[in-house]
Amino acid sequence: MTVEAALRRLMGEVPEFLPGHVWLAGAGPGDVGHLTLHAIAGLAQADVVLHDALVSPAVLALARPEAELVPAGKRCGRPSSEQTSISAALVAEARAARRVLRLKGGDPFVFGRGGEEVLALAEAGIPFRVIPGMTAGVAGLAAAMIPATMRGINQAIIFATGHGADSQHASLNWEAMASLGQPIVLYMGAKRIGTIARRLMAGGMEPTLPAALILDATRPEQSVMVTDLGHIAETVGDGDEDSPALIVIGRIVTVRARIADLVDGLRPDLRPDLRPERARAR
Repeated sequence: MTVEAALRRLMGEVPEFLPGHVWLAGAGPGDVGHLTLHAIAGLAQADVVLHDALVSPAVLALARPEAELVPAGKRCGRPSSEQTSISAALVAEARAARRVLRLKGGDPFVFGRGGEEVLALAEAGIPFRVIPGMTAGVAGLAAAMIPATMRGINQAIIFATGHGADSQHASLNWEAMASLGQPIVLYMGAKRIGTIARRLMAGGMEPTLPAALILDATRPEQSVMVTDLGHIAETVGDGDEDSPALIVIGRIVTVRARIADLVDGLRPDLRPDLRPERARAR
C-alpha cells in the first residue's frame, strides 16, 4: 500500500497541497511514529522540503522520491542557516509555484521560530498552513517515564530555553523562576547549564533537587542520566554534544525510579519500554 493510499484509508479525504503554498509542520521529537497524519500528507505531496537538522532520516525518507530535500537547520552554537535566509527561501520557493514543506523538529511554534516564518510568509502574501507537532518537552519526558505533571508533586511546569542564559542581556529571571517551586524543562540548555544551575540555586532551589538529562528522546539510542541540580552541569558534560538534549529539573524526575522499581516485578512481555538509564550515585 502506498503512503497516499494509507492516508486516504485513515483520513478519508487527504488535504490537498497546492503549488505556491507553504506548510509549516512539526516532525515531533524524533521517532517517526510520532508524526501526525497531516505531516505525512505534506511529505507525500511536497516538491521541496526545507528541514531542520534534528529531523531524523527516517522521517525524511517518507518524502516522495521526486522531492528536493534542503537542510535549513539551526543548531545552537554551530554554523547554521540564518533565519532571514530561511524565511526568504520559503517565499522564493513558493513564488516558483512549488509545494513547500517547512519541516521542524518538535512543534514549529515551541522554540522553533515558526512564528517568525509565518509572519514572513503572511507579509509576502504567501498562502500557508501550520501543522502542529509533538514537542520534546512533553513527548521526551513521557518517553523517559517522567510525567510532566504528577498529582501531589506539581501544579504547573515551566518550559524554558537556555539560549542566551549566559549573556549579560539575558531576559529570563532564573532566580525568580526558581522561587515558583515548579519543575523546569530546558530546551537548548546543555551548553549553558552551569550558569543556569547556579542562578536557580541562587534563587532558592536546593542542590539536591532531582534532575535528568534526556538524550535522543524517543529514538532507539535514547538514554537518560539522572542526577541532581548541584551536579547537572557535570552530568551534561559527559553527554554526547551531537545528541538532541533535554534537561528536566524537579521532583517529577523521581517518579521514573518508582516506575522502574515496580516494572521489575512484571512479566517481561508486560513491561513498558524503560530505556537504559545511566544513573549517578551521589
